[in-house]
Amino acid sequence: MTDIIGLDSTADQKPWERTLGEFLSLAVANNPDQTFVEISGQKITYRQFQERVSQAAEMFQNLGIRHGERVCLFLTNCPEFLYCWFGLSLIGAITVPINTGYKRDETAYILNHAEAVILVAQRSLIEVASEAVKLAPSVQHQLLVEGPAGGGRAGGSNGNEKPGLPIRNWADFGETMAQARPITEIPAVSPFDISMLVYTSGTTGNPKGVQVTHQMYVAAGQGFVHWTQSTADDRFFTCLPYFHANAQYYSTMGAMASGATLVVADRFSASRFWDQVREAGATVVNFIGMMMPVLAKQTEGSTDRDNPVRLFYGSPAFSSEFLTAFQERFGLNIIVGFGMTETCFGTIERLGMDRRPRSSGLPREYPHPAFTNEVRIADENGNPVPPGTPGEITVRNPVTMSGYWRNQEQTRLALRNGWLFTGDLGWLDDDGFLYFVDRKRDVIRRRGENISSQEVEDVIKRHPSVFDCAVLAVPSDLGEDEVKAYIMPRPGGTIKPEEIVLWCAERLAYFKVPRYIEVREDFPRTPSLRVRKDILRQERADLIDGCFDREAAGIRLR
Repeated sequence: MTDIIGLDSTADQKPWERTLGEFLSLAVANNPDQTFVEISGQKITYRQFQERVSQAAEMFQNLGIRHGERVCLFLTNCPEFLYCWFGLSLIGAITVPINTGYKRDETAYILNHAEAVILVAQRSLIEVASEAVKLAPSVQHQLLVEGPAGGGRAGGSNGNEKPGLPIRNWADFGETMAQARPITEIPAVSPFDISMLVYTSGTTGNPKGVQVTHQMYVAAGQGFVHWTQSTADDRFFTCLPYFHANAQYYSTMGAMASGATLVVADRFSASRFWDQVREAGATVVNFIGMMMPVLAKQTEGSTDRDNPVRLFYGSPAFSSEFLTAFQERFGLNIIVGFGMTETCFGTIERLGMDRRPRSSGLPREYPHPAFTNEVRIADENGNPVPPGTPGEITVRNPVTMSGYWRNQEQTRLALRNGWLFTGDLGWLDDDGFLYFVDRKRDVIRRRGENISSQEVEDVIKRHPSVFDCAVLAVPSDLGEDEVKAYIMPRPGGTIKPEEIVLWCAERLAYFKVPRYIEVREDFPRTPSLRVRKDILRQERADLIDGCFDREAAGIRLR
């Protein structure tokens, strides 16, 4: 079996019930001089990382941070994010990352909702950060992190900030940390303590702060090594933002749990992706949302298979035809799964097992008999339904979130009788394989039938002229829903709505074929590149005005 840090079947302690500080110590003891992370042009060994984490912990203690207090990070992918996260966890404090795409009011909301005591921000984000802090009275200290091309200090100019930008209230992170010694008195911290508040994208209202515990991160890393059969010789690669749970759960903790090396890029770029992967020597890569379809739309070349990757892991569960074509083109293996920030365990395909079309696999296993992960489908009353019956996906395991930060109502709805109600619809086959249907809020009701927006989207995306699309319900004169497709053509290409209608009619039941089509250049997106359908719904009062209308065009389907 693959060696997994902290997994000792003879120990009385459940191997996932560890703090991040304890887990890091085990990883350092395993191979202190192994490179842990390559990021922002730096190579940092496990031993060096622990030393800097210890220094960051002392820095925060010197600034008055105590157990349970919150520190917000408004940072791009950089070493300082990792030092802060693990350093704050070492003293039992809570890290709160903020989406770097947020503007003043969005940033201020997170600061205030978390009642952050400190804000650590990147120089490139200083304008938004400075304005947001004015609206957040709980913030007592502001630390400025220089960018990769920096070299200036908080009181001077490095050529990146706008002229006259006020930065006098910001202390330099590097200088402040350099003044701290490695921590000597570490307070008591529990594996059940909150390590981070990961705020959701807020597609159904204000963002919710998912309370992620220490043991959730430890279990995620150990589980990921088990699912991917990773070893210390692997090189993990992520280009996902650190304010997103995927980069935290699987890339960072997975690398640490296997004693491997993690290579972190600043962001996803389809044009640069494979060059970055080759340069990193990456063997295990995570994808989310649109990454794989975007890569598949790139022009094929003779070097497509010239890469070191052995495994792609991510979600959603694309069609078997798409996954097979991607595997053959790029010479790698793919496993898909179902998961969410609220639990690092959901379902996943097993390596070496035959793929079941459009399945997200079986419940994720943890390599210890004391850990049980269950996935079931529930009806609207929360009762289990038979195999083959659609309903809400629910999950139960020891590493589900402890709730949403200061949101008792949403916590009550999500956590019931020991189960996490995901808000997603799916069904299980007789063997327990999960099939995702749609998010509950995105299901379309038309002509007495329930339509999965994802199913329609998957068909449209296979059209050679389509780069991306989003499907949602719009009002119908008959009192139910009509189907509308927002379509983004491939770069330099054009879309003829009539062709899309005929394409869908050949592959979908008549009632699933979009009536309305709107062609657009881009979409509003979440950090995971998912289309913000809530914003599309709010863009204008009349969602069908000016759109192509299949019925008005005289196209009849039956």
